[in-house]
Amino acid sequence: MLELLLCSLVTILPDYLLRRQFQGKRWGEEINFFTVWYELRWGITLCAMLTISMITIVFYYHPSTTNVSSFFRTVTILSEGGGRVAEVYVRNNQDVAAGDPIFRLDDGSQQAAAETARRQMAEVDAALVLAQSERAQAEAGIAQAQAALAQSRADLERQVALQQRGSTAVSDRDLELAQTSVAANQASVDAAQAGLRAVDDKIRVQLPASHASAQAALQQAETEISKLTVYAGVSGRIEQLSLRQGDIVNPLLRPAGVLVPSDAGRNRFLAGFPQVTAQVVKQGGVAEIMCMSKPFTVVPMVIVEVQDVIAAGQVRPSDRLGDAQNQGRPGTVTAYLEPLYPGQANDIPPGSRCMANAYTDNHHRLAHDPNIGGLERVFLHVVDTVGVVHAAGLRIRSLLLPLQTLVFTGH
Repeated sequence: MLELLLCSLVTILPDYLLRRQFQGKRWGEEINFFTVWYELRWGITLCAMLTISMITIVFYYHPSTTNVSSFFRTVTILSEGGGRVAEVYVRNNQDVAAGDPIFRLDDGSQQAAAETARRQMAEVDAALVLAQSERAQAEAGIAQAQAALAQSRADLERQVALQQRGSTAVSDRDLELAQTSVAANQASVDAAQAGLRAVDDKIRVQLPASHASAQAALQQAETEISKLTVYAGVSGRIEQLSLRQGDIVNPLLRPAGVLVPSDAGRNRFLAGFPQVTAQVVKQGGVAEIMCMSKPFTVVPMVIVEVQDVIAAGQVRPSDRLGDAQNQGRPGTVTAYLEPLYPGQANDIPPGSRCMANAYTDNHHRLAHDPNIGGLERVFLHVVDTVGVVHAAGLRIRSLLLPLQTLVFTGH
């Protein structure tokens, strides 16, 4: 409508004034609703051609979209396992910092497991003390067996010496008994030494392994206890938290609430422009947005990034071949916008629905490119000039938005 009014000022209006002043035709007589087309045909034709050309230039070189929003991602408040809530540390709509506790589940069984592991460690420590006593006892047994072995060997040597001198005090039976006694005492020494080695292995291998197992069980129990307290991973605000002491929390069926990060969706907007403007919307370009959550305000923006793919063409591996005719809507060129001046979008809530205009700026090219011809230079000036029309349209819509939303569409 604005384009039509502007074009009428330089086409239909001069045509009417020409016929009124120079031809003497008057509105309501020669010029009326029935003869308007014939009398003003040149102005109407030029107005239609100029309006169509102007709308095409405006919407191509200065594209607009209503698909603008500050998307953000939330953090689901979940525990790693299910359980009954023992204590809630926060309330709904409360700001928390990273690392602050949110709620804790009952840890009775985990505390019992930890206490069992501590008892097992104490038992292993006591067994180690007892093993030291057993080692001392084994050493004493070795000394006793060695003394008996030495005594039996001395007796055997004495009897062998007496027999060699031909003494009748020693018989063959006595000699065999002495040899048997030496062998038995030697076996006792070997058994005592084996018992000492067994005690040493128990002290060096078995008891440390048992102690390590009990310590690992204690660490596992303490880890499980620590998992029962849910902490805030990032700074933000707690939303939709309805936990009460005694509630059952299940990470698969019932999350505890939602944590909205403090910087989620702040000062960054996602805009989807029509595909026909893919060669116009570029990184570094300027734009403006107007949001429903902040009427009467137009915020200047800069295009910081343009997604180099169109999301509508995304496919997922499946057992069916894709067919182009089954594709849905054509998709849009995704651009990321940030405020040109810091702080201008701070009071726009994340998730707000907005509309945006992007503008083509040829000022730098006109000032520094000597290879631009005369007609091209005029065309580029026209492109930059008609951007004012789109900017004015955005501001008119920002003024009419509350009226349209509250009066014509309800509230």
